[in-house]
Amino acid sequence: MRSKVLHAPPDLDLFASDRRDIDASLSRRINADPENLERGLAQLVLTIIELLRQLMERQALRRIDGGTLSEEQIERLGSTFMELDRRMEELRTQFGLTEEDLNLRLGPLGNLL
Repeated sequence: MRSKVLHAPPDLDLFASDRRDIDASLSRRINADPENLERGLAQLVLTIIELLRQLMERQALRRIDGGTLSEEQIERLGSTFMELDRRMEELRTQFGLTEEDLNLRLGPLGNLL
């Protein structure tokens, strides 16, 4: 019985120089600067919060238009949304972000916000 030896073609050999090339291209793509990571994470979190805020605001407006909220509830919602907007502005300023930075571009689907 003959034994078979598996051999990868030379173009699939990921050792030595190929691995160095891959490592070099990955290091160019991944920016591990802590300040950029913090800003990027803040941008992601604030984008999610802004998306949720807009959804909640639309729902609140539907409920107001539907007449299902009391004057007191409407007043509390208005105050809450104003405070959230103020706090979001503070956080955007703290992390050096603009409102446009929170608007993700979804290609052919348009913008998120």
